[in-house]
Amino acid sequence: MLEIRNLRVRYSGVDVLRGINLQVETGEILGIIGESGAGKTTLALTLMGLCQGQVEGKILFHGKDLLSFTEDNWRKLRWNEIAMVFQDTGRALNPVMTVFEQIMEPMLEHKLYRLEEAEKRVYKLLADVGLPEQSACAYPHQLSGGEKQRVLLAMALANQPRVLILDEPTSALDAITKAETLKLLDQISKGLTVILVTHDFSVAAKLSDRIAVLYAGTLLELGPAEKILERPRHPYTRGLLRSFPNMSTTKDLQGIPGTKEDVLQGCPFSPRCTQKIDVCEKSLPKLEHLGDREIACHRGGIVPLLQIKKLAKNYGSVSALKGVTLNLDEGETLALVGESGSGKSTLAKCIMGLEAADFGEILFQGTKLLRRDKSFYQSVQMIFQNPQECISHRLNVLEAVMEPLNIQGIGRLQERVDMVKKTLREVELPATDAFLSKYAHHLSGGELQRVAIARALILNPKLLIADEPTSALDASVQAKIIKLLLNLQEQRGLAMIFITHDLALARKISDRVAVMLSGSIVEAGPTSEVFALPRHPYTKDLLQAAPDFSMEIRDFNFARNNCQGACVYTSRCKDVNPVCLSKAPEPCEQGLRMVKCHLYCQEHYAIREAFG
Repeated sequence: MLEIRNLRVRYSGVDVLRGINLQVETGEILGIIGESGAGKTTLALTLMGLCQGQVEGKILFHGKDLLSFTEDNWRKLRWNEIAMVFQDTGRALNPVMTVFEQIMEPMLEHKLYRLEEAEKRVYKLLADVGLPEQSACAYPHQLSGGEKQRVLLAMALANQPRVLILDEPTSALDAITKAETLKLLDQISKGLTVILVTHDFSVAAKLSDRIAVLYAGTLLELGPAEKILERPRHPYTRGLLRSFPNMSTTKDLQGIPGTKEDVLQGCPFSPRCTQKIDVCEKSLPKLEHLGDREIACHRGGIVPLLQIKKLAKNYGSVSALKGVTLNLDEGETLALVGESGSGKSTLAKCIMGLEAADFGEILFQGTKLLRRDKSFYQSVQMIFQNPQECISHRLNVLEAVMEPLNIQGIGRLQERVDMVKKTLREVELPATDAFLSKYAHHLSGGELQRVAIARALILNPKLLIADEPTSALDASVQAKIIKLLLNLQEQRGLAMIFITHDLALARKISDRVAVMLSGSIVEAGPTSEVFALPRHPYTKDLLQAAPDFSMEIRDFNFARNNCQGACVYTSRCKDVNPVCLSKAPEPCEQGLRMVKCHLYCQEHYAIREAFG
């Protein structure tokens, strides 16, 4: 129905839209989302023929190029074929006209109805948008924000347009009014082609069939709403979602580093992107198909950083790791949780090359790790559980933090000292000569852990493995360390594997969580989903046993059935059935979730239904 080809808009020589290409199908709701200044409203105004800038390209509506229209053609099109609900209700409504007069105006202007018919239609439209008849006599200043929004919607629907453009329809509304407005928009939009302009992901999620993500006038990602919200593939889209609060949020909110800059060439997001490469600053990426969506990124979207495939490690007759498979993207935080002895630290040591795996492979940035050289340790660093054991008591703070630079041969002496001071300030430690000359035994536990973090960050790694980094610290220091790690991840774009037995910490810091038991990963998925709806019996038991502020000591009655079976949890599982004794469960993947349990495997669907 509506096709946009290479649309460019300039104001005073500055590009506001940079070659937008979009197709909107009949009956589709397309959500256009992005920060302020992304070009969303400019795009909407251009589709209405109201843009005051220099416009190039084509907008095809049923085969006709709207940009070739005269003003008279536009006047016939507006409100009849394409209508718009404007963002600022205060400015969009005439303060000296009643609601009745304002809804009548587009009908009389286009002479689609006789006067008597138009009057009847006003009251029908008021009813359709949930306003009482008496509101027809009201003036804009006598209406609430939600009521003004409904009046604008009634005006837009007056001439039964085929395309409806909604510009931030809920931005100034309270939660209840917003919910009511969303329900109304869902009802009204049936049968219409709708372009929804918003910065609110929750609005786009509830109404949109597809989502287009705009940044600085460039379309960066386009695809089915469900897929983009479930797993964003462009770094900017992921950053937007991380910045947006909702009731299912578990991880602390993170922003996008830096601020929007006017970029003359290259990807407009490159100054803020933590995975950029040289080409990103030189040429504008094209929007290309990638699986279930389209992405404009020279690296094909968010890049896989670490891939672990069927990793196994034995210590004599004890299997510490049993076919572990994991993936980690750039900039992502994965929490590894499980009780002591589950294999979490062994997995970390295998990644770091401190232990050799017996089977399986590890790929880092797409390359199989056969040996760990200097370049690997420049990209991957580890924070150990006990900083007293990993920082030499013979070295002062300056020497300890500088040591990785010495090993890598980076910079001259004064440059290294400057880098140490800069990194210490990043981890919120003093960079004074007095502090630099202190030794480990002069520092508190929190200060020593920050020194260990600074030592790990001095080489600007891509991946940070944190093995129980706060377990020996008191609660207030622990909170500061967690906030520090989150801030560093946001600013540097670090990927992080956070090993912990503390589920509350895992919930606050991670994007995804993997639950380990007896050397196997038994469940994995987005943190919010795993914590809200755990599937594996072991995950359920872990969450049930997690400490809280309850005044009573609960009796959990964890099962101890002495069964020995192929599944690693048979001896403690209350849902054991015969197949658990004879056959180890295979990983069952459902969307972004993975669980190793016969209750959820497709071949045992009937069992899963029986056990709920």
